[in-house]
Amino acid sequence: MGDLWLLLLLPLSLAALHGVKGCLECDPKFIEDIRTLLTNLVPSEVPGRNQLLERQFKEMTHISFKVSHRDKMLRVLAVQKVVKLRTWLKNEFYRLGNETWKGVFILQGKLLEVRQNLEPKVKETLKAFSEVACSEDCIVTEGPVLDCWTCLRITTRCFRGEYCREEDPRKAEQREIALFLILLAEAGILASAVLLFYMCVTHRRKMQTIRRTLKKYLEKKLEELVGAADEEDKKDSEPRK
Repeated sequence: MGDLWLLLLLPLSLAALHGVKGCLECDPKFIEDIRTLLTNLVPSEVPGRNQLLERQFKEMTHISFKVSHRDKMLRVLAVQKVVKLRTWLKNEFYRLGNETWKGVFILQGKLLEVRQNLEPKVKETLKAFSEVACSEDCIVTEGPVLDCWTCLRITTRCFRGEYCREEDPRKAEQREIALFLILLAEAGILASAVLLFYMCVTHRRKMQTIRRTLKKYLEKKLEELVGAADEEDKKDSEPRK
C-alpha cells in the first residue's frame, strides 16, 4: 500500500520541486543557448513562430528528463559526459543553422531526427556510466558526478543500493519479516497437526485399553454369574433331608 501511494504521489512531488530536471537541463546557460539556437533556425516571418519554437524547445529539453526518470539507475552521470552530450546537441543545431531554409515542415522533420538520435545517446551514456559506477572495480573518470534529478554535484563515484538495482534495505527487511511470519505460521500449523495426531493416537490407545479392561471385567463378571448360577443349580439338585 505504501508503494502504491508513492507511485501516485511521485508525479505531483516532481512537479512541485523546481529543482527536479534532467541531465541536460541543469545548466541554465545551456538552456538559453538551445533557445537561442532554435530561434535562429526559424525566420521571423514564419506564421506561428513563437508557438513552434516553444513546442520544439520543450520537446528537445524534456528528453533527458524523460530518460533519467524512467529508472533510478539512470539518475547520475559524470559531469564530463554531460558536457559531451550538450556539446553534441549544440553541434547538431549549428549544423542545421548552416543549411538552407526549406520550410517549417522540413525543419520539424530534422528536429525530430535530432531528438530521435539524442534520446538513445542519453540513455546509453547514462546506462554505461551506471554499469561502471555500480561495478565492483568502480573505475570511473575523475571529476564530479551530477545528480540529474536535483542538479546537484556529488563527489561519490561508486554507488550501491537502489541506484544499482540492489534491493532497498527496507523492502528486504519487510520481506524477511514476512518470510519469518510465514515460516512461523507454517510451524504452528505443523505443530498443531502433530499435536492433533498425537492426541488421536493417545486417545485411540486409551480407548483400546479401556475396551480390553472392560472386556476382561465383563468376562470375569460373566464367569462369576455363571459360577453362582451353577452353585444354585447344585443346591437345588441336592436331595433334601
